[in-house]
Amino acid sequence: MSHDMDMPDTVTSTEASATGAIDGDYDDAIDYYTPGDPLVDMKAPDGPISERWQNRKFEARLVNPANRRKLSVIIVGTGLAGASAAATLGEAGYVVKTFCYQDSPRRAHSIAAQGGINAAKNYKEDGDSVHRLFYDTVKGGDYRSRESNVYRLAEVSTNIIDQCVAQGVPFAREYGGLLDNRSFGGVQVSRTFYARGQTGQQLLIGAYQAMERQVAAGTVTMYARHEMLELVVVDGKARGIIARDMVTGAVETHLADVVVIASGGYGNVFYLSTNAMGSNVTAAWRAHRKGAYMANPCYTQIHPTCIPVSGSHQSKLTLMSESLRNDGRIWVPKNQADCDKDPRDIPEEDRDYYLERIYPSFGNLVPRDIASRAAKNVCDEGRGVGPEVDGVRRGVYLDFADAIDRLGLDAVRSKYGNLFDMYARITGEDPYSVPMRIYPAVHYVMGGLWVDYDLQSTIPGLFVTGEANFSDHGANRLGASALMQGLADGYFVLPHTIRDYLADGPFEPISEDHPAVVEARDSVKQRIEHFLTVNGNRSVDSYHRELGNIMWEYCGMERSEDGLKKAIDLIRGLRDDFYRNVKVLGTSESLNQSLEKAGRVADFFELGELMCIDALNRRESCGGHFRAESQTEDGEALRHDEEFAYVAAWEWAGLDEKPILHKEDLVYTAIEMKQRSYK
Repeated sequence: MSHDMDMPDTVTSTEASATGAIDGDYDDAIDYYTPGDPLVDMKAPDGPISERWQNRKFEARLVNPANRRKLSVIIVGTGLAGASAAATLGEAGYVVKTFCYQDSPRRAHSIAAQGGINAAKNYKEDGDSVHRLFYDTVKGGDYRSRESNVYRLAEVSTNIIDQCVAQGVPFAREYGGLLDNRSFGGVQVSRTFYARGQTGQQLLIGAYQAMERQVAAGTVTMYARHEMLELVVVDGKARGIIARDMVTGAVETHLADVVVIASGGYGNVFYLSTNAMGSNVTAAWRAHRKGAYMANPCYTQIHPTCIPVSGSHQSKLTLMSESLRNDGRIWVPKNQADCDKDPRDIPEEDRDYYLERIYPSFGNLVPRDIASRAAKNVCDEGRGVGPEVDGVRRGVYLDFADAIDRLGLDAVRSKYGNLFDMYARITGEDPYSVPMRIYPAVHYVMGGLWVDYDLQSTIPGLFVTGEANFSDHGANRLGASALMQGLADGYFVLPHTIRDYLADGPFEPISEDHPAVVEARDSVKQRIEHFLTVNGNRSVDSYHRELGNIMWEYCGMERSEDGLKKAIDLIRGLRDDFYRNVKVLGTSESLNQSLEKAGRVADFFELGELMCIDALNRRESCGGHFRAESQTEDGEALRHDEEFAYVAAWEWAGLDEKPILHKEDLVYTAIEMKQRSYK
């Protein structure tokens, strides 16, 4: 029987049995950090949850149109969050500069999202609502997200679809012309709008066109092939960035009244991930070093539906849309002896449809973290399929034979054709006749820079949107919610909250010879010079690959106290070697991809260490963070709400200094914390 949203799922987490007990006075990471003052979101509204966002919008001060022309905004990143913010703020009349390292905003990593975007439209009349989307998101995040932020996200989700339809986004439609929906993991309703397997691309084109309209109108200036390398902070406020022109090598200063970071996530710290190869943490990390807190960095998501690793030569993993789990059935052989057989020769009675067996209510649509761990478990048992890599078969079958029998080949092709074609090109196998092989891979990060309800970081004047902030997904993101958050932040949240800050303008102009600006620019030049003069004997990529191996092995799908402590030591040793022995060829006065990578990998070293410290501090399992010491008797994640119902916000204390941990308590008034169950 399915679990109703108003009924307890099972028991509270403190009542569940565990293989490892927790002592409230015990902290695995106590030697690795300094305790800081508690953190409170001063912008978080009170009152009934359904009225909080409306009240906050009304309370936020206004900026009249004449004054907007005197106020300037820098936006770093032109994916869904950045492009939508630039379009909206430009149309409002602000002076906007946008920056991206790609040769066009249309190449932002948002383009890679395949399966869909959630919205509580209830077009299927299957019981969906704003409150149910809110509930599913908080539960899916294992009760480690802020309820006010999540409710706002669910509330504005309905506006996003109307906005995108008006822009001409070609969402899939039913025979009668109405917008179609499909289900995604972690829910029992159909609320995901999609454009075949190209949803991210189509949404990004819509946001890009809206931004380009403002470029033509003169309110937005676009800087492509520019990478932010430092944040300019003057008198405690964000006032600009130092960026490098990646074509000419010129180090440029750009100043403004406010800075918005919309630079995406840091999944490439693992080297092998579904992220674009250029995705990095540098914009967020340079802000962190200037005083912006980094929140919940250990919360990374493993996507269950990726093409398995085929060998040690790979530098990129390919995502197959989670929408495939709607109609595909996931299984492995019951018997290890059958793992090297042609799957079509394995009879039905010898197949283990393990998600349907373990989680009968949700079946193949359990949330991503649960599906990923389940796949790892059956492969660790020796029942994985596909070619052996390093002596292990890391793959499970995603089988569409039943769907083709039920719906017909043409119907399956119309829903998933481009995904099937992509799989065939990459693997050389025909998924219409032979089951796909999939395995979990690093995909999305729920951690990011800490922001308040207004999306402002701990540095006044620095706002953070989309995947670059931590605010909405808790310990695990439900599928099809990334596009929802990016567009919600850019179109409907930031434009209302940033005006409250800008209402204090016009601000005092800052010159390029201001001491804080000069210091930021000089630090970038010194950093570049260091990488070019080390002249060691190892490539940047070799260090990145080794760091990724450490992160995946010890801070990946499962973490433990011993493993995390070992990882911290390994990362510190590798980082020291990197600064002594890295070899960066070329010069700084031209296109130099090796130099670009060096700066990004240097930041990944510092981030990777903090991720391990954060994971070490959180001696509980929740969502994508699975500590081996904290699990139920049947191997499910076990939270400890009394000890860990907080946001971990980390303050930079200096290189080789212990980071400072500030805890923001998570308080739920509209929802009850329960042990998650999808059975």
